[in-house]
Amino acid sequence: MSNGHPTIHDVAKLAGVSKSLVSLVMRDAPQVSDARRAAVKKAAAELGYRPNAAAKHLVQGRTFVIGVVVADLHNPFYADMVDSIEKAASAADYRVLIGSGFQSAEREAVAVDTFLQFRVDGLILTGSNIPASDIEKASETVPVVLASRSAGSDAVDSVVVDDRAGAILAVEHLIDLGHRRIAHLHGGEGSGALSRRAGYESAMQAAGLGKHIVSQPGHHNEQGGMDATRLLLAGQHRPTAIFASNDLSAFGVLSVAKDQGLRVPEDLSVIGFDNTSMSRIAAIDLTTIDQRGADQAASAVSLLLERFAGRTEPKRIVVEPNLVRRSTTAMAR
Repeated sequence: MSNGHPTIHDVAKLAGVSKSLVSLVMRDAPQVSDARRAAVKKAAAELGYRPNAAAKHLVQGRTFVIGVVVADLHNPFYADMVDSIEKAASAADYRVLIGSGFQSAEREAVAVDTFLQFRVDGLILTGSNIPASDIEKASETVPVVLASRSAGSDAVDSVVVDDRAGAILAVEHLIDLGHRRIAHLHGGEGSGALSRRAGYESAMQAAGLGKHIVSQPGHHNEQGGMDATRLLLAGQHRPTAIFASNDLSAFGVLSVAKDQGLRVPEDLSVIGFDNTSMSRIAAIDLTTIDQRGADQAASAVSLLLERFAGRTEPKRIVVEPNLVRRSTTAMAR
């Protein structure tokens, strides 16, 4: 064995067959007798032989690998989505490579370039911060699908939740509970944040609560949620409810409420946006907007598979959100 790695020649020698027959067995070709197939597989197992995937893919002209670039793996929503993407890809006999941008467009771009160097068959960018022009350039090499972000280009497919509709659901839920002083923690330029903020303001205006519109930057992370909540609670007209633009910033709201001795939901109702796995933990039990990440993930993989099959026209899938009511919202006092 060369360098400790068994080769197809080693398997053929141990099994007492030709190299071409070993190749047929490894491809599951039908024109091999049961006895010889068994002998080859036994020899391969004894030697610990693994077929050279790179050589196989070179012949096929494909790698059967999808590159997934995540805006921020620290955000549980994206971690959940990657898990769902991997499951959907595996069901279609594709493997997944994962790269994180750590909330940096530059690092996302490096991950994309690395995947292209590895000759992935396609890319899924989740919550991406990369400029549309760079995404379009990448799509000239392989099919690209954006998940949780609108495309802004006819060259790529996208699957998004209706962020504006989700925000309206959140605000209307709080209004139905009797809340009027409803504050919003927005996510700045984060994925979906502008539409969620627009939905919040629209719902407040529609309910005649325009004078109570208050937005603070929550930055789509826990620390941002904590900082914004401290400012809101220190104000003269503190809110009775807070709608956070994502679950992470909502966790920051809950943390500050606990530190200041406020009871949730008796003193302060809190609602997030994402329906992450963490929001379902019994100790948190966060009311939130479900943006159906698993459905978005499955659709993203499906869009890539369609591109592999030859589809050329762009597609955009919009997923409708749902309200998930848990224990962090209640009637206004």
